[in-house]
Amino acid sequence: MRITRIVVPLVISLGLVYAATASEDVAVSPQYDTTHVYVAPAEFDRFVASLIATFGGTAAKQGVFTVTPTSSSTMSQLVLTPVGSISVFGFKTPIPYPFGMERTGYLVTDLDGATQAARAAGADVLVSPFDDPIGRDAIVQWPGGVNMQLYWHTTPPSYPGLQTIPENRVYVSADRAAAFLRSFVTFSHGKVISDDPHAPGVEIGRPSDTYRRIRIQSKFGLLTVHVTDGHLPFPYGHEFTGYEVADLAETLPKARGAGVAILTGPYVADHRNAAMLQFPGGYIAEIHNLQK
Repeated sequence: MRITRIVVPLVISLGLVYAATASEDVAVSPQYDTTHVYVAPAEFDRFVASLIATFGGTAAKQGVFTVTPTSSSTMSQLVLTPVGSISVFGFKTPIPYPFGMERTGYLVTDLDGATQAARAAGADVLVSPFDDPIGRDAIVQWPGGVNMQLYWHTTPPSYPGLQTIPENRVYVSADRAAAFLRSFVTFSHGKVISDDPHAPGVEIGRPSDTYRRIRIQSKFGLLTVHVTDGHLPFPYGHEFTGYEVADLAETLPKARGAGVAILTGPYVADHRNAAMLQFPGGYIAEIHNLQK
């Protein structure tokens, strides 16, 4: 992984300052960080099957629940794969605002404490803590307009460890990058592990350009920040998560066989072989393997 010698030490040192002033670390572990995917009920089963065919893993029992603080009804199913966990929702009613706009659910040890810590770190609390059928939830928004859910279970969940840690892929403007970085690093007790101001533009569909890419590691897992001017060709910016697989060349045929479309790639950048996929129901994801 390339590390920019001039920029990174400064950013990492700032990150350490942020973490030192933050409250208690409320993260649990990356296998409990779920990407939230909303699909039409008619596509629900096909989408879940395509995930398992592509990545392996298992699906929990499907049910219909109210998972918002106001009246609603959704199909819901948790998919546990070796490369990341996915919470799938198929709403049978209109989706109450701002649900459907959050990208990730982070399990925390203390929801009230986590919500307070997020607010203190500069996040907006869009949805105050509320009860759901198995615990409590809240939705926060980080500077730059990045929405995430925080959740806590009445009975602590127990998911198998992951073979590889997925990355939460965030796109922000240059105007808000510093504020997002400061807030998220403070909250997550994370550290910046690379900051490349001249990352290859092929990673955002612009092979003749460069852009700034920041990678953050915390107990929540990995997060990659794409700092761009917003001139993004489809599908870049629509993906929420990047999944690391053992062998991209072996994974892509599995995906195609399950009805997954290969939107871009494979391409090579930052010691990765990568591609962008669209699953049945519309979910877009980046997948990659690290070059040996």
